[in-house]
Amino acid sequence: MRLVLTLLAIAALSCGAQSSDPAPIATAQASEPQFTSIEALESAALKKDVPYVPTPPETVARMLQLANVSRNDLVYDLGSGDGRIVIAAAKKGARGVGIDIDPTRIMEANENAKAAGVTDRVKFIQGDLFTAEIHDATAVTLYLLRSVNLKLRPKLLSDLRPGTPIVSHDFDMGEWEPDTHERVNDDDVYLWIVPAKIDGTWRWTGADGRPRTARVEQSFQHFSGTAESGGERFDIRNGRIRGVEVSFELARDGDEKAPVTERYTGTLKDGRLQGTAEANNRRGRWLAEHD
Repeated sequence: MRLVLTLLAIAALSCGAQSSDPAPIATAQASEPQFTSIEALESAALKKDVPYVPTPPETVARMLQLANVSRNDLVYDLGSGDGRIVIAAAKKGARGVGIDIDPTRIMEANENAKAAGVTDRVKFIQGDLFTAEIHDATAVTLYLLRSVNLKLRPKLLSDLRPGTPIVSHDFDMGEWEPDTHERVNDDDVYLWIVPAKIDGTWRWTGADGRPRTARVEQSFQHFSGTAESGGERFDIRNGRIRGVEVSFELARDGDEKAPVTERYTGTLKDGRLQGTAEANNRRGRWLAEHD
């Protein structure tokens, strides 16, 4: 069966389909190329053989809201197209950087920034998304193909600081589940919060004053593992990381129906986990360090 995919032509490394309304938008014509597979579409997109698809203004606005963008932020749009998301962020008082491989899109973005009066708050860089310096971003926006999101995912997790929001229009990141998924008109919008890395062995004192040793296995924003104390073993349940904030529960090891005995919340700071624990109707502080 022929799979016809015309309007999904999103420039993967570059013309990442972008947002609101500064520039004229070309409409699809009957002569536009048709693709028999996702792979053919992606190959064409990488070669810039097809037009990018702009993000509607309502979707742009919601993306920036989900990322909680304010005047203190530095927003990076990867595959910035004509600069619409970056310009919209600048209008909110933020600073912005757009990265795109296509010089025509960069020229267009600069013209749109000038027309919007935000040239002092934005910068557009012609370059490769996979080698771009993004460490100083406080928020990242994307409108790329899913396969490109997956290839970009390791860089986002390694280069961005814990707590950095990433918002994508229409395409997810596979097994990295979004922290939030919404529909805006006909669009999907996904939000991820870059999680801190906490896997490994930790030692701490629990709310009951007893020392603990825990071995943590992390998968994106989720973690599990086991904890030991005085010869007793506990399962770590419902482990969750949101930026540098963590929460988890302990229950008797080996019994899926065993009641939770301790609940923990905390924050990673200077390589230490610290926060509040509850056990047997008692509350106390806890501090954990990597072994």
